[in-house]
Amino acid sequence: MAVFNENKPIYLQIADRLCDEILERKYAEDSRIPSVREYAAALEVNVNTVVRSYDYLQEKQVIYNRRGLGYFVAPDAIGNILAARRIQFMEEELPAFFTRLRQLDIPIEEIVALYHEKE
Repeated sequence: MAVFNENKPIYLQIADRLCDEILERKYAEDSRIPSVREYAAALEVNVNTVVRSYDYLQEKQVIYNRRGLGYFVAPDAIGNILAARRIQFMEEELPAFFTRLRQLDIPIEEIVALYHEKE
């Protein structure tokens, strides 16, 4: 059974999970992903929740539907996922990070040095 965070809608968490699986190359471009029913059963969630996730991912051009055959990974899914996640990171996570740096009086040079150590 999947564990969900109560601070984010479940359908978005399912979409994130499927995106993670695509980024991990569990599903290649133009390959079939689990059906709505299969994924709902695997995650032990309502089928309608997975339908909403798949609809969302279709809008984001991560997956597409072949009528009668199921859902498939879009040709540029990885690029689309990375672009969306970069925007989200820059707009949502980075400002909080910079605020925290200022609060803790950590100079950006220290962060840059740590970043280069980890490369």
